[in-house]
Amino acid sequence: MAADTPGQDQAGEDSRIASLEERIAQAEHVEKVRQGATEQAADDGSRLGNRVLAELIGGLVGGALIGWVLDRLLGTTPWLLLIFLGLGIVAAFRNIIRLTTTKPPKE
Repeated sequence: MAADTPGQDQAGEDSRIASLEERIAQAEHVEKVRQGATEQAADDGSRLGNRVLAELIGGLVGGALIGWVLDRLLGTTPWLLLIFLGLGIVAAFRNIIRLTTTKPPKE
């Protein structure tokens, strides 16, 4: 009955397959070294994009929050909110420009 059931062969792993996998892994390692490729971590572009997004959101939210709190305390209802929101936008774009205009490394 056991011979009639579908499934994998119970003979075990073939030594040729293990040897082939080892040679493939070694060849891939040699090729990475030849090309100078390193382990790929987070991409620099995505890291920069996340930083730009955080600066933009932080500037907007920070300016709006400070303006809203000062409006509540001083009773100047929309004016300080608008002023600090504008200052937050200016600060965010200033930081974004500083982040994206980097000097090339000296060789």
